[in-house]
Amino acid sequence: MDSISHLAIGLGLAGLSQIDPIVAADTTTATAVLAGTIIGSQAPDFDTIFKFKGNEIYVRNHRGFSHSLPMLVVWSLLITGGLHLLIPTNHWPHVLLWTAIAVVLHVFTDLFNTYGTQAIRPFSERWISWNIIPIFDPFIFTSHLIAVAIWMFGWIQPTVLFPVLYIILAVYYVWRTLTHRLLIRRLPKLDNEHKLGERYTLIPTVVWSQWNLVKKCKNGVFRVGQLHKNRVVSWTETAKCDEHPAVEASKSETVVKTFQYFTRYGCATVQPTGYGFVVRWVDVRYRHRKQYPFVAVVMMNAQYETLDTYIGWLSEEKLYKRCGLEPV
Repeated sequence: MDSISHLAIGLGLAGLSQIDPIVAADTTTATAVLAGTIIGSQAPDFDTIFKFKGNEIYVRNHRGFSHSLPMLVVWSLLITGGLHLLIPTNHWPHVLLWTAIAVVLHVFTDLFNTYGTQAIRPFSERWISWNIIPIFDPFIFTSHLIAVAIWMFGWIQPTVLFPVLYIILAVYYVWRTLTHRLLIRRLPKLDNEHKLGERYTLIPTVVWSQWNLVKKCKNGVFRVGQLHKNRVVSWTETAKCDEHPAVEASKSETVVKTFQYFTRYGCATVQPTGYGFVVRWVDVRYRHRKQYPFVAVVMMNAQYETLDTYIGWLSEEKLYKRCGLEPV
């Protein structure tokens, strides 16, 4: 989930904390809880600091250990401890409770989108992404925004408003989850071009009735399309992965290892250049404006020796400029 949505949830949890009699009765504790839920709702994403060490380290670590089981405890204790120094209160266990709820809810909601997290570390480094809620969900964000505004104007008591909000959101998450599972089961029948052994991945969009669709065929080819109102409306593109010595050579590069560590939806293509080859690995889940912006790129000479590498989000135009290519 994006940062602004996490912030909205942090504010919403501060409102929900008014059901706690201790928080509601003590202004200092309520202030500390407000700070705790806001910071706690952002804390797991503090790993964005890895961007200063380069894209490769950032891609490998973002939403990794910072979202792990041990860090749920560490973030909660660190934030509560810091707040206790700044906003002393005799009711710090309540501050810890609501801060921990914010931290846990951050990681839990991140599991529902396509990017996912390594939420079960240290038991496994597997990336968990349930593909049920988009990274930015207008309904979740707007409902929080409206609820917080109503709370600020004092139109409805927070002890009534926010429990109702989170009951509605719980139902929303259940509905989206059941819809996703039902569609996955029905996809072989909804796809007129289905063949035995093909696997589907549904990716949510901001429109409830529309999903992006990735199909992995038996020959390793990916097909990318859309599902709209329970119907496969189009297969917009076929991503054919090249078998080429340059692809095999690129697999020894750390940027490609990092890319493959992050995703199971990688597809490599090779483009000859005046100096050798450009191997581009794309994640077929992230198709945007007819492009695949999340890439790992290896530029190599004719002897398959690496000249330069890149990993991260890059438009087609910037990619061609970086690699010295002419658009195709």
